[in-house]
Amino acid sequence: MSTFLTRHKKLLLHIAFWLMYASFFYYQIAFGRKEEPEWSRVLPDFSFHILGLLTISYLNYFVFLPRLLQTQDLGRYLLRFLPVFAVLSYLFLLGKRAILLPFLGRDSWAYSTRFAVSVIITSLFIVVFVGLLRFVEHYFLLEAERKEMENRQLTSELRFLRAQVNPHFLFNTLNNVYYLAVNQSPQTADVIAKLSGMMRYMLHESNHATVPLDKEIAYMENYIDLEKMRLNDEIPIAFEVQGGRAGARIVPLILITFLENAFKHGISNSGCRSWITVSVKVEGKVLHYNVRNSRVEEHEKTVSEKSGIGLVNVRRRLKLSYPNRHQLTVTETDEEYAIHLQLLLS
Repeated sequence: MSTFLTRHKKLLLHIAFWLMYASFFYYQIAFGRKEEPEWSRVLPDFSFHILGLLTISYLNYFVFLPRLLQTQDLGRYLLRFLPVFAVLSYLFLLGKRAILLPFLGRDSWAYSTRFAVSVIITSLFIVVFVGLLRFVEHYFLLEAERKEMENRQLTSELRFLRAQVNPHFLFNTLNNVYYLAVNQSPQTADVIAKLSGMMRYMLHESNHATVPLDKEIAYMENYIDLEKMRLNDEIPIAFEVQGGRAGARIVPLILITFLENAFKHGISNSGCRSWITVSVKVEGKVLHYNVRNSRVEEHEKTVSEKSGIGLVNVRRRLKLSYPNRHQLTVTETDEEYAIHLQLLLS
């Protein structure tokens, strides 16, 4: 039922208006006087009156108003419509008088100037009201098109931001795979399997609006494992997951930027004093994500400069995907760089 009302709301609105107006007019000519209604007069008058107003109103609605909405030229619209309205209103008045003549005679109020003015004003009022319905419908149509375009732009922007996941990781991992393969390392197959799973996730799962939180965490675990291999397990890296994740969903690749930044800017060439701590905690529908990493002297400048674009992108994604449902806190000291992200999951 609700679907029917939604699909035909414009038609139902017009029907409701005409039913209300027809009821009012019918009551006025049939029971608005003290004497008993003359049905032989009432029914023809009622039928001609409603049909006449329908003709004038929807001639304007379907022929003249669309041109006005298209050209936005009010002067041309008035020059075209007013003569037609004047002719049709005059014919409408003559028709009503012809119907009433056998019952009232030529000396009745139906032939007075007051009656003529009343008929013309009524016609104008109905035409204007139906025309306003057209303007309202046009406004809502434009608003719907604007929202659809906005949604398309947001979708395109989200896809673009997802595509900006830093490719340096892929190149580094491929270099490592090449090194392992040349040296016939037994780790080669495991690394290729992890990389294949990550690429599958990036290419397929990330096309969905949301994914299971477990898959996002598995992607992060593979990322950390491959980075550990690259660093020969020389850097203390802690990754902890707490809380129930069953049924929880998250926007794909929304967490990885912070993790990438930790590895890019928290690790020195020598590995001295470098460390990374990552934790994911789920409390009901709320996810707490913490990434902390060491801040070494040769990277102090690049933390704010190089990671700026990534942070701008992820802030934009959070704003688009979690409006009023996220809180991001960035803390920076001489020794460490930390972020805390709180998300209300779907």
